Amino acid sequence: MTQLVQVNVQTGRLRAADRVVVVVFSDLPAELGRLGAEGSRVAGELLRRPLLRGAGEGSAEASLEQGRRSLTILGLGRRSAFQEAALAKLLDRIAKESRDSEVRSVAILLPEHELFAGEASAARIARELALATYRFGRHEKRAKASPLASFTLGVPRGWKAAYGKGVEVGTAIAAGVALARDLANTPPNEATPDWMARQARSLARRWGARVAVLGLGELRRRRMGGIIAVGGGSGNPPRMVRIELGTGGRTVALVGKGVTFDTGGISIKPAAQMEEMKWDKCGACGVLGVLEALSRLKPAVRVRAYLPLAENMPDGKAYRPGDIVRCANGKTVEVLNTDAEGRMILADALSWAASENPDELIELSTLTGACVVALGPTGAGLFSPSDELAGALLAAAAESGERLWRLPLWPEFLEEMRGSHADLKNSGGRWGGACTAAAFLSQFTGGVERWAHLDIAGPAYVGGDANPKRGATGYGVALTVNWLRNDGRS
Repeated sequence: MTQLVQVNVQTGRLRAADRVVVVVFSDLPAELGRLGAEGSRVAGELLRRPLLRGAGEGSAEASLEQGRRSLTILGLGRRSAFQEAALAKLLDRIAKESRDSEVRSVAILLPEHELFAGEASAARIARELALATYRFGRHEKRAKASPLASFTLGVPRGWKAAYGKGVEVGTAIAAGVALARDLANTPPNEATPDWMARQARSLARRWGARVAVLGLGELRRRRMGGIIAVGGGSGNPPRMVRIELGTGGRTVALVGKGVTFDTGGISIKPAAQMEEMKWDKCGACGVLGVLEALSRLKPAVRVRAYLPLAENMPDGKAYRPGDIVRCANGKTVEVLNTDAEGRMILADALSWAASENPDELIELSTLTGACVVALGPTGAGLFSPSDELAGALLAAAAESGERLWRLPLWPEFLEEMRGSHADLKNSGGRWGGACTAAAFLSQFTGGVERWAHLDIAGPAYVGGDANPKRGATGYGVALTVNWLRNDGRS
């Protein structure tokens, strides 16, 4: 797994570091005395520069110890104007500049502001900084690793306990995010359904979890027609994975879509950006990332994870538009579009999860382009019949800095998905595609009342050939872990 940057907490005088970053507000005095004699003097001189006067937004840099170390002032303006989005940009900037400057250690003096205070903020900051050097470079012959090894967070004395716990949580979540990214970024010629199942089995053994992997024979015996149909056109047969981890007062089912590559099947996709369809497994990868974090944090909850894994390819044995498929719970589905494959494999996984009567069921999937049209690439759609569960997930997302927006499950959306010659059809009309897909999934949640579908198609990965951040993001790991740790209650 990708090596993470170590994150430490320091009260009192900051330890020496190759790079020192002082975050300041124009209307809040900075504790410059914590930088030592030379650091305090140099920081004071920088703060008097015109760039940092007035609104107090800007940056300045100087050397320490005759160039052996550096000090940077980052001015954030007035504290009342500092918002959530600015925090995300600040963390990204500090991570990027520290990585690019090729230093080994960075110390950050944080200001006393509510967006920096508390365990949740500490966890978020630690998570972002621990992932500062993340790079999926194992297929690059000349990939150069960053020397950056540690961040030290300088905080007020009263924050020590919250930051100690928050950093522990944040680094555990960062490990889960890194795992999710690594798995999702693995190319499709390597990451077949069987490969993913083997990774899941290996991880489960390391976690001390129980694991079962269903091959094609067992899928047939269980009449999981959705996943069998989707995987039928591939030379890499489908797999279904179940992992059970932890003990506790409640049982939560996590389901993650794992289409290891999606051509669209017979309803084939356009060639442009089709290579990005290796990221159609981000839901399954995210669920494994959640389990990685939970294995470190050990909250009092029992989690059952279900990962349907299939490759959607066009072939003489591929399923066709017009086919009628029977899923694991007995419902029949008329196939209108073979590129609406995610809901087909999720139908079987959700049916299995629901049959084991969990207290709550959460499903993550890169399900629809319609959700990206609705919310853009930076936020996921949330669908749930439970106001209480939806509220708890939205709160966990806000705490994590991951954008989530609730969308409706109106009865008309389910009517749109009724089949002509089967119980359901797998594709609705042009309008409300994310909502009709969610309505389809609702037919496979059995008697579980507290269930939620997260359509993560937008934020699950960053596409585009020229984008330096191109790759899987690990979206959903942080919010799901925080929701589980918060006992799922708003």
